[in-house]
Amino acid sequence: MLERTIIQQRGFRNIVANGAVTGFQLHLRNPNYRGIAGSLIDGVEIVIDGETYAPHQSRYTLQGRTFTLEELRASTDVRWQLDEDAVVTVATPGGLTAGTHHIEVAVHLRRPYIPEIAGPSVFRAATTGTIVPTANTKGLKFGVSLYSYSGDLYTSMTLKDAMADIADLGATGIEILGEGNIPGYARPDTQWIDTWHTLLDQYKLTATNYGAWVDTAMWRDRDLTVQEGRAQLETDLRLAKELGFTSIRPKFGVISPELDPHPIWQPAVEQVLDLAAELDIVICPEIHSPTPIKHPVTQAYLDFIERTKSDHFKLLIDTGIFQTAPVDDGHEGFEGKKRPPFLEPLAVPMSDLADVLPHVHFIQAKFFEIDDQLNDLHIPWNDIIDTLHTAGWNGWLSSEYEGRREPYRGRDQVRRQHALLRSLLLA
Repeated sequence: MLERTIIQQRGFRNIVANGAVTGFQLHLRNPNYRGIAGSLIDGVEIVIDGETYAPHQSRYTLQGRTFTLEELRASTDVRWQLDEDAVVTVATPGGLTAGTHHIEVAVHLRRPYIPEIAGPSVFRAATTGTIVPTANTKGLKFGVSLYSYSGDLYTSMTLKDAMADIADLGATGIEILGEGNIPGYARPDTQWIDTWHTLLDQYKLTATNYGAWVDTAMWRDRDLTVQEGRAQLETDLRLAKELGFTSIRPKFGVISPELDPHPIWQPAVEQVLDLAAELDIVICPEIHSPTPIKHPVTQAYLDFIERTKSDHFKLLIDTGIFQTAPVDDGHEGFEGKKRPPFLEPLAVPMSDLADVLPHVHFIQAKFFEIDDQLNDLHIPWNDIIDTLHTAGWNGWLSSEYEGRREPYRGRDQVRRQHALLRSLLLA
């Protein structure tokens, strides 16, 4: 599925030949109301950060074939269909710098059924796009949570679009929310499961973490029992295994403002540890703002690890706990002027993270906004990356965008985060 804007975020990249960056590419949607023959394309003028690239400087790829502008004008058997993008490749030594760029395009089309007196048909668009650099990951593994695309997924983008976006970033992991992203949860049909595995193979993605819930206050007149909580965990563990995941985040209902989980969590989890070991899935409770690392909730998880000696129960860290500035954009579902507690800066020190890293299996790289200069306005990524690198931690960092939900914004912000993180690794 193509993005609504003419300029597509996916596919904006530098191109490399024989180890050298030789230019950049843009993918464009046909702005017309009908498909046209390639010979009717009169070229695309591109302006990047004020620098103009004339139509004849580019190569144009349609339906898998690449043309100069003169060759395209003379073509007789290639088309630009409405459901297919065109790739415009601009040769410029060194390409574009990593980071966010202002992009303008003017797509020139000839339309024989419109008289010349009406003037040429020119379709203009402008946006920002982000070049994600290729970098040595220094042992870290990068993925994306589908939560980042909330509001877009299944409306303006398909599951295939999401996987294509993740692969386009150079990321290799995909995190999902079971009840949020699986049609027909908790019993998806076999066709969806087959499609899921086909797409994982197509985009060379690894299923990383599966988000699950144990809604202890599901009913108004009573809480879930231990056995009911265990049954929910078993359901999600088995479905996670069927989809290829290696860890699961169970979110139990809470009983305090500091996110103390319902007391059934310990006996329910203990009863499924053998199943988790059999399926080789790690159960990872989440340390999420407003709960810091030095807190009884976290300590109870660490005590559980020590008592059970299980290799299939570890911690998941949400980087929102390191937030250093408040988030004032609000949050879906919360009304009133008071900022929700989890949007207040908790500023957990890096020393606390270093202390628990031996027990951390997965990190959700929570963030809210990254500006045009690749500055994260809330999360201290340089400190986090340094701490992980110093400790030799080599697990998954999974992007979890939780900012404003305008259409396509999550896709753009995830690209910015990956550009920021890769740039830090190059420094």
